[in-house]
Amino acid sequence: MTPKTTANQSLFTAEQALNNHISARTILIAVDDSDESARALQYVGALFRDIRDVNVTLFHVLNPMPRELMEHGGSENPEMEDHLGEQLRKDQEDWLRAESAIEYPILVIAMERLGQTGFPLDHVTLKLGHERDIADSIMDEARAGGYGTVVVSRHGPAGTKRLFSSGIIDRLLRDLSGVAVWVLG
Repeated sequence: MTPKTTANQSLFTAEQALNNHISARTILIAVDDSDESARALQYVGALFRDIRDVNVTLFHVLNPMPRELMEHGGSENPEMEDHLGEQLRKDQEDWLRAESAIEYPILVIAMERLGQTGFPLDHVTLKLGHERDIADSIMDEARAGGYGTVVVSRHGPAGTKRLFSSGIIDRLLRDLSGVAVWVLG
């Protein structure tokens, strides 16, 4: 598989990368349960399996939180308002916990696929993101984690998966400055 590698317009110099905690040896791979994602894992694993100072984070974005958990109806009574807010936070935490339990196996399978290439699993971290917007979730993680490279897969025919649509890839390429974005497909 030949990668389609794209670097954004304003890459950091080596000094800027160090100052911004960006490392070319840290790779964020956005994964889902698609065949394209599996092929991206195989490519990256085979490419870096013998380079021991490369660290990979497998990142999966959860489904969106249901609308009814986004806000409560409110109350003019301050005590009731506090109670409703507290209940909403508890319901959100419960939903996130349940959704994470459902989606976490996608990360485990991705890690197994990466390991099958010979990539050392002690250099792999698993992370879940929360979708308010998929592209924003990936960019937030890339910036917070100081990743030098973000890998996404381009999905096949319409209807196969929504995670890495061209709109999301376009936003990553346009808005994620200072980070190499690899689009594998």
